[in-house]
Amino acid sequence: MTFATLTAGTIGRAIAPRWTLVVGATMLGLLILIAIAPGVVSPYDPLAFDYKAIMQPPSAAHWFGTDNFGRDVLSRTIWATRIDIQIAIFSTLFPLVFGTIVGTLTGYYGGWLDAIFGRLVDLVITFPFLVIVIAIVAVLGPGLLNMYIAVSAIGWVFYAQLIRAEIRVQKQSDYAAAARVLGYGEMRLIFRHLLPNAITPAIVYLMTDMALAILLGSSLGYLGLGAQPPTAEWGVIIAEGKNFMSTAWWISVFPGIAIVVAGVSFSMVGDGLADLFRRRR
Repeated sequence: MTFATLTAGTIGRAIAPRWTLVVGATMLGLLILIAIAPGVVSPYDPLAFDYKAIMQPPSAAHWFGTDNFGRDVLSRTIWATRIDIQIAIFSTLFPLVFGTIVGTLTGYYGGWLDAIFGRLVDLVITFPFLVIVIAIVAVLGPGLLNMYIAVSAIGWVFYAQLIRAEIRVQKQSDYAAAARVLGYGEMRLIFRHLLPNAITPAIVYLMTDMALAILLGSSLGYLGLGAQPPTAEWGVIIAEGKNFMSTAWWISVFPGIAIVVAGVSFSMVGDGLADLFRRRR
């Protein structure tokens, strides 16, 4: 066996467990770059009407075709990336932060605080998540802000459950006992020692939750409860093209593919992180 073979084998074993993370991070990085500067890669104005190019099929001039107003579907799909990545971030940021705080405190202190949280969890999981979100948005009114409020009002519970379970395990560990013997304060023990060791499952779940947030945002956009026309958002574009599937399938198909790509990229990053953390443990 040659040195080159040994080297190649070593590199292969190092990379193989993380290929999903590398591929997913690459795909996600490209989506984020597009979301940051959609005007750089967009060939047309996503809101500009062109009545001379109504419902043209994919061509050299319009790679994804045009819709019933002559708008370029590729440009609308590109600009929609900004909205949907925004949905993925804003729909999960508050639940992650607030759920982490609540889960940490209930997991460490227990008692009546944990009992109240347990009853709240039972109440939330009784109803399907999507049904609760739709009901809240229907009361507050359609729009992205109200969607963020609805998702945040329920989504933090799942992060709190994860952190709570991990904190319970970590506070029984040897290093936690040693920290108490050394006289560390509770806040230092909780936020400098227990939480960093308990946050891993929440980070992995965050990636999956972002993919689900995009699906939820697109679903609400399709139902008319999320982003509102003429805003370029994947669910909105699909809804606009649903009546033309037999004659102009490209209006809905290409935004649908974009949703799949975004979901797969977030899921691959989550799977890669889970595998990486598992191997480190």
